[in-house]
Amino acid sequence: MNLDTPIKEIPRVGPSFRKKLEKMGIKTVEDLLFHFPHRYEDFSNIRPISKVKLNESNCILGKILEIRNSRTWKKKMILTEAIVEDKTGAIKVIWFNQPYLIKVLRAGDVVCLAGKVSLGDKGVFLSNPAYEKIPNLSKEPGSRAIGKLQIPNSKLIHTGRIVPVYPETEGLSSRWFRYILKPLLQRFKNRTPEILPQKIIKKYHLLPRNQALWQVHFPDSLEMAERAKARFSFEELFLIELSVLRERLKLDKEKAPVIPINVELIKEFVNSLPFKLTDAQRKCAWQILKDMERNRPMSRLLEGDVGSGKTVVAVIAALNTTKAGYQVAFMAPTEILAKQHFGEVTKLLQPFKVRIALLTGKEDKIISQKLKNEILEISRNKLLDKARKGEIDILIGTHTLIQDKVKFGKLGLCIIDEQHRFGVEQRARLCQSYSGQAKVIPHLLSMTATPIPRTLALTIYGDLDLSILDEMPKGRKKIITKVVPPQEREKAYQFIRKRVKEGEQVFVICPRIESGNKKQEVESNEREVLSWAEAKAVKEEYEKLSKEVFPDLRVAMLHGRMKSKEKEKIMRDFKAGRIDILVSTSVVEVGIDIPKATVMMIEGAERFGLAQLHQFRGRVGRSDLQSYCLLFTESPAKRTRQRLEAIVEAENGFELAQKDLEIRGPGSLYGTKQWGIPDLAMENLKNLPLVEKTREAAKSLLAEDPDLKNYPLLKEKLKKFIKRVHLE
Repeated sequence: MNLDTPIKEIPRVGPSFRKKLEKMGIKTVEDLLFHFPHRYEDFSNIRPISKVKLNESNCILGKILEIRNSRTWKKKMILTEAIVEDKTGAIKVIWFNQPYLIKVLRAGDVVCLAGKVSLGDKGVFLSNPAYEKIPNLSKEPGSRAIGKLQIPNSKLIHTGRIVPVYPETEGLSSRWFRYILKPLLQRFKNRTPEILPQKIIKKYHLLPRNQALWQVHFPDSLEMAERAKARFSFEELFLIELSVLRERLKLDKEKAPVIPINVELIKEFVNSLPFKLTDAQRKCAWQILKDMERNRPMSRLLEGDVGSGKTVVAVIAALNTTKAGYQVAFMAPTEILAKQHFGEVTKLLQPFKVRIALLTGKEDKIISQKLKNEILEISRNKLLDKARKGEIDILIGTHTLIQDKVKFGKLGLCIIDEQHRFGVEQRARLCQSYSGQAKVIPHLLSMTATPIPRTLALTIYGDLDLSILDEMPKGRKKIITKVVPPQEREKAYQFIRKRVKEGEQVFVICPRIESGNKKQEVESNEREVLSWAEAKAVKEEYEKLSKEVFPDLRVAMLHGRMKSKEKEKIMRDFKAGRIDILVSTSVVEVGIDIPKATVMMIEGAERFGLAQLHQFRGRVGRSDLQSYCLLFTESPAKRTRQRLEAIVEAENGFELAQKDLEIRGPGSLYGTKQWGIPDLAMENLKNLPLVEKTREAAKSLLAEDPDLKNYPLLKEKLKKFIKRVHLE
């Protein structure tokens, strides 16, 4: 048996357990060994029965005097009752609905029990404790004397020690994991190869891998448990840092088209705009243009708050690229956003004779300057042929742009909105080798409206250079944000009616599509699972608002399960002012621009993260009209109130993103839960000193050995890790 052995070959793991483990992503011996506890119970202090403490967890060691099952008077619950004694006294023990225990535990057995001591009608009792039979009492080294009883430390798994508590699923309890892992760890005690260089282990005072693996599962103390976790936290973050820094090194070896800055062209474009660029926009545009003058591929992330003007900066880069004779691929995460970008880009570039096309799942449109900017629909094959021949300057679309059939004649720049993991291989799929020339890799510009805390910037996005739009366009009014408790709902409805009567429009956001008690996924970038019994549904909210609250207003509904043409028509009608109130899921979170929308009403606001609420809020305030964000919540929790007050007070998305990271963790930002990043690494993405240490260690190692030739085990582990966590 080795680390790659399938779990079906592990003793005592039958077909039923195997299926449950595989659902948890545990498929090999290594996966099981690295299924770490998420917390520990300290049962290491075994107390004499006479000194147990009421309403506290206590661990005792004694002999069972009697044990029996009984049924409560309502016959709804079976109690297993026992009397356990040591030399200082005796105590009643009660287990609830575990009748099988009388076949496991018998009078005369010596047991170690750990649980809470409670006071009932018939006196003090140990409630539902964890139990462990002590079969072979002896005087072997390392044993502890409890009265006249001797108990070897090595025999204890579930009690009498620091006990690990694991992430569980139905049918796989922490007790089961301890039962399976103890013999497995003993078998692999000195067989898990060390992957970190010894100089790194020594420099950062890390436990060796074998020792850490044992101590993380069955620690000698809470301090050793923390040291073991620190070792694996370092290891996992180190692997992330190695992967992103190697990606950067790989890029530095690639060739990219040299795109000189056409200063006169850029000036002409800037002067054609109906607004003045901010200093931040000018600075970021210059950083991007200077990067593209080099013959190495740019890999830059443009981050800026909602409404800070990222698209205009991207269009400057795109225009400069097209006029240098290269093509641009512009990818958006949704069809709605792709179509919006298509409309905005064609409008901005109208005077510059740029050939722009739209390619989504079902529709192909191309704009031709020769036909007075009329939008023509052409066949997919014809559009693909034009892209291949270089007859389209800017091709805008969704993920369809990286399909095999899409080829570019001369691709110079990829612009990607809200999707940052886009490596060398994916870029290569978007371009061709030029006849007689070496293969080139296009420049990459990613954009995000969710500001990135420093720890995430250094880890997950560590291969990207950052350009930050930290300035809002002049004249923008602050969006007035208010938390609305249940008693003020009617007042809020009256306010909304008044705004609509003034010719303004309203968004209503709900966290789910329809009612139901079963769990479904939230339709958002975060893809979190919520309890639907408590969350507002789009369909029922639409029915309520359109029929009961605002029967005289034009109310419509939007969600991700609707067909593309339906969604497009609704958004077109909303933008044209034919809809007063749009009830939607979070499909409107990113990029939707409705100038007359001045009210953002969010149902179940406590269900969303601060960064996401900030995204919603940014859907209003797109004109010179005063805008409002109403956060509806029925939660009485103090923490909820504190979180929502944070967004009321804050104007800066960077500040909110940092708070969201601290409150809810990195898994709630950018959908990182879907990446497969290990739990310890996820937890420690908040830990800036640790992130900086691992980055320093990775940089130092790659400077010495960029191909990791001297560290084959580390290289192999890194290869598996990258595949597992989708960092390519």
